[in-house]
Amino acid sequence: MNDTTSLPTLPDRLSVNPRSPFYIAEIFDGENEIGIKINGKQRFDVEEYCISEGWVKVPSHKALDRRGQPLMTTVKGTVEAFYSEA
Repeated sequence: MNDTTSLPTLPDRLSVNPRSPFYIAEIFDGENEIGIKINGKQRFDVEEYCISEGWVKVPSHKALDRRGQPLMTTVKGTVEAFYSEA
């Protein structure tokens, strides 16, 4: 059984991209994965979220920027972040 009290608290804003200033390595080092719900629906393709501003960024399907990274689309709504078991 996992003890969720030993996990670091999830910040207001977090990114999965290591080049982002909102990337926190300690959160991604654990066994548990982070789940995101936007407007009550769980999303599995979230790259970055902000709970206080109410948005998530998800990659667009085929569009790439000039560096070859996927373009991000912002989805607005009520954001919930939680730990889910791997």
